[in-house]
Amino acid sequence: MKFQIGYRTIKTAIAAPIAILIAQAFNLEFYISAGILAILCIKVTKKKSIVSSWERFAACLVGILFAFIFFEGISYHPLVLGLLLLVFIPTMVAMKLKEGVITSSVIILHFLVIQDFTWAIVWNELGIIVIGIGMALIMNLYMPSMEKQLKKYQGDLESKFEKILKEIASFLREGKSDWDGKEIVEADEIIQKAKSLAFRNVENHLTRHEDQYYNYFKMREKQYEILGRVMPIITAIDHTYIQNFRIADFLDDLADAIHPGNTAQIYLDELEEMREAFRGMDLPKDRSEFETRSALHYFLTEMEQYLILKRYFKARD
Repeated sequence: MKFQIGYRTIKTAIAAPIAILIAQAFNLEFYISAGILAILCIKVTKKKSIVSSWERFAACLVGILFAFIFFEGISYHPLVLGLLLLVFIPTMVAMKLKEGVITSSVIILHFLVIQDFTWAIVWNELGIIVIGIGMALIMNLYMPSMEKQLKKYQGDLESKFEKILKEIASFLREGKSDWDGKEIVEADEIIQKAKSLAFRNVENHLTRHEDQYYNYFKMREKQYEILGRVMPIITAIDHTYIQNFRIADFLDDLADAIHPGNTAQIYLDELEEMREAFRGMDLPKDRSEFETRSALHYFLTEMEQYLILKRYFKARD
């Protein structure tokens, strides 16, 4: 079993005791609850932390109001608490504050324990809420940079794409291959991990709605889908035709140029030149050659889309 302490764990371990100590220094009743609030509001991104904090703060305010209505209006009794929760929880869901149900319930229970409702108690509870949530927000102002890991994913993915294209080129030349295809599975795993990390990176920048890395890995994901579509076509192609070798050379060059830079238009122009050359060739001599050339035409069409995706990505960059 791997033992690991992450940034979120460290921030939680710092925020909770500090929140408790501050609440204790202000002589607040139930000061431990400030630590509970801090723990619950520490999230993996700044955006999630702010959203969570707002939901919990708003839910606590509504909870105080419900405590006044039910406990002062009926009685301070466990059965009344059950009735309160029966109404309160659906209300939180309807108000889209469901993440604050647990914390607000803790605040409500404080009133049940004290069995009284005064402004002094209300200010006490507000103090606990502000200290707990505020400490979590302060701790979440710092988020570790994900740039290094995203660049690593980018480099790893590009090497997988290079290998895949090289193997396709090799198969077109030789008609056989002992490649096990592991790079296809590995590329998919990298894409999913990288997209998840890039999305977290977006949520750590409150004024940013898009992220270059997220768009990059989305683009690679669509290119990966294209490679997945053409693989069965390639394996069914007769390797004896001259067009195979021209396309194989094109794929080798394309594989060597896989990087974040903008080279898509160069290869789109080369692809169009190759198409023109194929159009000038003699008509197919038999059914087998016709099917092979049709398959190669489909392959080139898909590779054109592959390159257009890259060109579009760079145009947005």
